[in-house]
Amino acid sequence: MQFPSDNWSGVHTKIMEAILAANQGSVPAYGGDDLTERARQLFCDTFERDCAVFFVATGSAANGLALSQIVPPFGGILCSDVSHINIDEPGTVELFTGGARLIPIASEAGKITPDQVHSEMRFYNPPEQRRVKASALSVTQGTESGTLYSIAEVEGLCEAARSHGLKVHMDGARFANAVACLGCSPAEVTWKAGVDVLSFGATKNGAMAAEAIVFFNPQQAEDFGSRLSRAGQVFSKNRFIAAQWVALLTDNLWLDMAGKANAAATKLAAGIASIKGCEVVWPTQINEVFATLPDGVAEQMREEGAQFYDWLYPGDKWSGNLQRMVTNYSTSDKEVDFLLGKLELLLT
Repeated sequence: MQFPSDNWSGVHTKIMEAILAANQGSVPAYGGDDLTERARQLFCDTFERDCAVFFVATGSAANGLALSQIVPPFGGILCSDVSHINIDEPGTVELFTGGARLIPIASEAGKITPDQVHSEMRFYNPPEQRRVKASALSVTQGTESGTLYSIAEVEGLCEAARSHGLKVHMDGARFANAVACLGCSPAEVTWKAGVDVLSFGATKNGAMAAEAIVFFNPQQAEDFGSRLSRAGQVFSKNRFIAAQWVALLTDNLWLDMAGKANAAATKLAAGIASIKGCEVVWPTQINEVFATLPDGVAEQMREEGAQFYDWLYPGDKWSGNLQRMVTNYSTSDKEVDFLLGKLELLLT
C-alpha cells in the first residue's frame, strides 16, 4: 500500500538497461557524445520542431533555471498559490533568478484562469519603477491538485500572458501524465498553445535522475549553457542522463508508463468514492488522488502499513482530513485492491 509519491518508484527496466548499455568504453564528456545528440533529436521529433534542450538533475533546478532565463532579477512571476515553485521549492526560483519575486494567484483545484491573470496585472501593467516588473507566467501541467488544463485553457492563459508582455513557463514534472490523459500531441499543449519553455520531468515517470529544460525558440536559450555551468548543472558523464531520455522517448515508453500510472489512479479514485464516508474532492485526471476520509481512518490505515500523505491546502475546508495518494507506472491492480479492501473493512 505504497501511495506517497511517484518519486518512490524504482527505475523502469528499459531505462536501467539503457544506462547499462551506455556504460561501454569512453566517449566525449559534457554532452559531446552521440547519445546526447540522439536524445536532442528525439526531443525535436517529439515536439515537432527544433528545440534547445538542456539536462538537469532535479525538477527544482529545471524550474529555477528555466525561469532565470526569461525573468530578470527585478522581475515577477505569476503562478498558482499551490504551485511547486511557490510551496515546495523554498527559495530556488529566487536564488537562480537572483531575486525575482513570485506572485501567487488563488487557484481552484490547482488551476488559475486568464481573468485572474488580467486582474493581477492591473498592479504591474504598465510597469512602474517602484514595483517588480512582471515578466512571466508559470503554469503547472498537471497541477498539484491532480487536475489538467485543456489545450484551450493553456491557449487562453498564454494569450492573456502575451497581452501583458509575459513569457510563459510550464512546470511539467508530470507532463507525461498530462499528455497521456489529454490524448494530444506534446506540441499541441506546449509551443503551439503559446508556451515558451517547458520543465519536462522524467524522474517521477520511471527515470533515475533525468529532468529536461526545453526552449521552443532556441534563440531564447542564448548563453543558457553558461547559466547551467554557474549553477553546477553541467554533467561530465552526460551520456547517462541522455540514455534515459533516449529510452523514454523511443516507442513512446514515457506515455505508456504515464498511462499505466493514470489508469491505476482512476481505479483507486473510483474505489474510494464508492466507500461510504469517503470523498474524492477533485477530478482524478493524472496519477494523483485527493480524498477525504472519516476522522481517524487515515491514521488507522497507516497503522495497517499504508503510505500516503496528509495534504494541507490554503484555506483548508477539509479540517485536516485531506489525503493525497499517488500511483506510478508500476502500481498494480492488486496493490490498489488491497488498499481499497483495507479501507472498506475499516468503514464497515
